[in-house]
Parts: sequence; structure tokens; C-alpha cells
Amino acid sequence: MNHFCSHNGVLHAERVSLETIAEQVGTPVYVYSKATLEENWNAFRHALSVPPSAIRYAVKSNSNIAVLALMARNGSGFDIVSAGELARVIGAGGDPKKTIFSGVAKSRTEIETALRAGIYSLNVESSAELERISSIAKGLERAAPVSVRFNPNVDAATHPHISTGLREAKFGIAVDQAHEVIRKAARDPHLELIGVAVHIGSQITTMEPIVCAIEHVVELIEQLTTAGIEVHHLDLGGGLGVRYKDENPPSITDYCQTILETLDRLNCIVPISVEPGRAITSDSGILLTKVEYLKNSPTKNFAVVDAGMNDLIRPALYDAWMNIVAVRDQVEEEKVYDVVGPICETADVLGKNRTLGIRPDDLLAILNAGAYGATMSSNYNSRARTAEVLVNDTEFHVVRERETAEQMLQLESIPDSLTS
Repeated sequence: MNHFCSHNGVLHAERVSLETIAEQVGTPVYVYSKATLEENWNAFRHALSVPPSAIRYAVKSNSNIAVLALMARNGSGFDIVSAGELARVIGAGGDPKKTIFSGVAKSRTEIETALRAGIYSLNVESSAELERISSIAKGLERAAPVSVRFNPNVDAATHPHISTGLREAKFGIAVDQAHEVIRKAARDPHLELIGVAVHIGSQITTMEPIVCAIEHVVELIEQLTTAGIEVHHLDLGGGLGVRYKDENPPSITDYCQTILETLDRLNCIVPISVEPGRAITSDSGILLTKVEYLKNSPTKNFAVVDAGMNDLIRPALYDAWMNIVAVRDQVEEEKVYDVVGPICETADVLGKNRTLGIRPDDLLAILNAGAYGATMSSNYNSRARTAEVLVNDTEFHVVRERETAEQMLQLESIPDSLTS
């Protein structure tokens, strides 16, 4: 399924040489495969046999509008967590009516913007948020569509920073509070109760936590039905992990099949949706970077590259391991390197103890960088955000221009008192 392959000693993106992209666009640069994005999205669509809009792509994993436009063209729905992401969905041709708005801190402006746009559902994460939505909907003289996000207190067995389903997490509403919040939503004339939602984390590599979460949320639905509260939609979230090093996550097909089998076992016939992100985008992208220097010390060899933690923060933030390979086949004697960037932080290490046969000016590809790469980048050290490229078979398109120093300064100003 991965459309990054080696041919005649050169790593290619589909049938475009990465060296050609580097020569014409420069480095560092994110490169995405259109074919891989579509194959991964379609794998969910076919395995679940649900309407396309029930595959709600998690925008936060990769929010480039070309990626969103590709999802929208396939009929995808969207999962967003900010008004900025909603603007991106709309700008890419996506439909707000196929979009859910998650997140614990939706502002008044964001809620009003989403309601005016015709959002499918606001996923409510607290009683206070429910009250705010009701108040805003009343002012707009409409009923706001809401789903209540349930926190099942299930350990997703993933990195603590991306585990969202435990009681101590800020996300969702605990079981002992969920009943009352849902009842409030059901009887409020300014709210339309769409359903319930559950999402326990990201980079989940085993099905047990997901099955457990489904069992908890279906039990909740049964209790609501007994109480006379009808649930029209079950949002099962996302979180399916990918293989970065030695993980062994379920395939997309196995993941979907287990979900369907669990729902069937529990006799749950409520229409469902899922929110895949990483599983669609991760292996669709690489970060292409150039070796600036090879630096040797008595205890360590460093490959100093032009990409840094501002371009790809996952290794520094999560201690994430990402595969780093030379674009060309080995041409030099292999050595063990720490691959490091230009940022003035000791944490700016993209990969430790990597065996590479490289020389200055060689290209390296950091694999599985399509998810949470460019979307988490920053201007730290006043470094311009990198370009992004989408490859379609034998062609490539720059879908985000490399930022300039002038663009970085556009929103800043100097008070007159400092210029006189």
C-alpha cells in the first residue's frame, strides 16, 4: 500500500524521483502520496460498508487543504477540533453537514461559527459546554445538534500524551455524569441530541481497549433507551495505530471487522461513524531532508541535517522513533549516527543510533511522517515552515509553498514609540 519505493538505487514517491523534488522545491520538504491517501481512506470505507460521510477524517493528523480536498472528493466526512480546521474543511470543498466538532475548550465564537455553518454535531465534553451551546443556540433561534462524548475510563495502552479515555484525562464526560448531561441535552428545546461519542486515544496497537470502550458505550446506550432517550448516532472515534518500528497494529480491515463483530455481538444497530487520521496519512508522507554536515566526536557521530524539531516535533515531544533512510543506496562506509537538526535545543534529535552510509549533501527520508508532521510544525528559532508536495503518479504539485521571512513577520508590528 505504501507508494514510496526504491528503484535503481533511488527512493521514489510513486514514480517521481525524490531527488527531482529536492532539486526543484528544496529541502526540507514534506512529500505525500495521493495514491496511498486514497487507498487508506477507501480501506476504511469498504471494510465498514457505511456511507462515505461516516468516515470522518481527523483533520488534525494532516490539515493541508489539498489532503482535505482529496478526502472531500471521495465524499468523506471530517472530525475537527477548531474553527481554523472548519475553515480549512470549507476552503477545501468539504461539507460542514458531514463534519463533527470535537475538543474540550470550544469558544463562544467557535460554537457560533460552527452552528451558522451547519455543522453535523458538536461533540460535548462537559456540562458547562452544554449550557454554553444551549445559550448560543437560543440566541440564534435554532436547535444545536450535539453528541455527548463519553469517557469510559479505558486505558488505550498508548503514550500518556495521546491517551484520552482514562478518568484522569481532560476529555469526555465520566459515566457517573454522562447520564445527567445526556438527559439535559434531550430535554433542552435549544438542543438536538444526535448521539454519543467515545474516543480513547491515538496510536492504539491492540483491539482490546477499543472493544472494551465499545462495550461500555453500548451499555450506556441501552440504559438511555430504557430511560426513553433515543440515540441516533454512535461516534466510535479513531486512534488506530501504525507501524513506526516494531509495533504490530491491526490492519484497517481487521480493525473495522472487529468493530462490526463487537457491535453485532452486542446487538447494537445504531448507525456508526469513525474518525481515522494517522492510519490514513502516516505512511502517505515522508519528510525529505539534506545532510549539511557529518560531525564526529570521540564518543558520537552526528549527521546534521536541515530539518529540525520545528519541522517534525514527534521525536522530541513523544520520544517517537521514526525510520530514517538514505534516498540513494549506500555509497559510503556505514557508521552509526545521531541524526540531528539545526535547532538550538539538545532535544533536536530526529533519530538516535542510526546506521547509515552517507556523505554531506545526501538526502535522507524520514518515513511515516504524513501524520502529525507538518500540522505540528512551528516557527521556533524563526525558521520558516517547510514546503509540502503532493505526488500523483508521475507528477507532483507544491501544495504549500515554503514560507518566507517576510511572511513570518507580516502579523507583527513595532509601536511608534520604538521607531521615533
